[in-house]
Amino acid sequence: MTTSNYATERETTEGKVFTVTGGDWDQVVSGTDPINDERIVVNMGPQHPSTHGVLRLILELEGETVREARSVVGYLHTGIEKNLEYRNWVQGSTFVTRMDYLSPLFNETAYALAVEKLLGITDEVTERATTIRVLMMELNRISSHLVWLATTGMELGAINMMLYGFREREYILDIFETITGLRMNHAYVRPGGVAQDVPDDAIVKIRDFLKLMPKKLKEYEDLLSGQPIWTERTKNVAVLDVTACVALGVTGPVLRSAGLAWDLRKTMPYCGYETYEFDVPTHTDGDVWGRYLVRLAEIRESLKLVEQALDRLKPGPVMVADRKIAWPAQLAIGVDGMGNSLEHVAKIMGQSMESLIHHFKLVTEGFRVPPGQVYVAVESPRGELGVHAVSDGGTRPYRVHYREPSFVNLQALPAMAEGGLIADVIAGGASLDPVMGGCDR
Repeated sequence: MTTSNYATERETTEGKVFTVTGGDWDQVVSGTDPINDERIVVNMGPQHPSTHGVLRLILELEGETVREARSVVGYLHTGIEKNLEYRNWVQGSTFVTRMDYLSPLFNETAYALAVEKLLGITDEVTERATTIRVLMMELNRISSHLVWLATTGMELGAINMMLYGFREREYILDIFETITGLRMNHAYVRPGGVAQDVPDDAIVKIRDFLKLMPKKLKEYEDLLSGQPIWTERTKNVAVLDVTACVALGVTGPVLRSAGLAWDLRKTMPYCGYETYEFDVPTHTDGDVWGRYLVRLAEIRESLKLVEQALDRLKPGPVMVADRKIAWPAQLAIGVDGMGNSLEHVAKIMGQSMESLIHHFKLVTEGFRVPPGQVYVAVESPRGELGVHAVSDGGTRPYRVHYREPSFVNLQALPAMAEGGLIADVIAGGASLDPVMGGCDR
């Protein structure tokens, strides 16, 4: 056994193995004399409800002032990226949707765009499929921001905001369930298009939601914006200026609240975003208050985008025409609400033996992707969500790695918290909007 600065290590027949235990807690505590130094080390989390997930914060306090803060991640690790190497390219959608579980459709779309780029079929994705992707992502952005508004409101004392935010989110989840069959973890956006078309009753629900949401946003502002406690807890709290954001790689609403209008939908457009009319909200203070205003404004811009996407939704296929790639997207549910309808099975069986064999091979083995590697990024509710996908020419990914904004943004927490009060750690951490499922993927 040997030791390193980070973890114990040993040689095995499979190579060098590191044992990471996070066992620096004793060293941190032993380095502080709480009586003479008047400092105390507090372990916040990983079960603490205000850490927005399974996040552990080690805080060294002097009175109520934070002298040092450390973020410890990894408690929720699922090994999703490694699992992708053992499933075919289409099955990957089922895994990646579970990463950042508050914005599953962004995980799926980024992955699908990367696979399509490797396949060289980016321009072959149908107009209707692309429009549906934009529609679903912007609805998902609203639902994600509503969760942020609800949970942050609760943590800063506005319990009503928790109820209202989740109440409105239910409308969106109901829409998602109507379209995809699931409230979360949809596996709806797939390489080549989407799993199934948007039904007419979902369009009606979306239009009803577009009428409802602006009124609710006004209610949120009436509840929070002029509230003395809310402003005291957010203004000039957890300040991170634009220089610090850029230095730490922070993106999304946190960066835009510091004054830089960096939004991949504008700066590096995808899915035809360059053809939509919308603004990129910014603020200049770089504090929790600024992040609150930016996210509210982003909800309004997303509503505009959803309306434009609905107006563009022209009839047409939702999957590429190439049957060697197109995962069966014309499914029909049986009369018992399960399985495939007899008509659909008869259609597949009656075409030809060759088409049936091909259908079977496509579903069980998957399509082959030419060797190569790509990086594709989308603007998720938390910032730049990037996918680095590598293919060795087989039916399964050689490697898929996500550039997850929650993971990158969390490193800004010490810069925001140190020198402030312990109460401001809650507000500052919440304002980053971390989702540990994405961080610990």
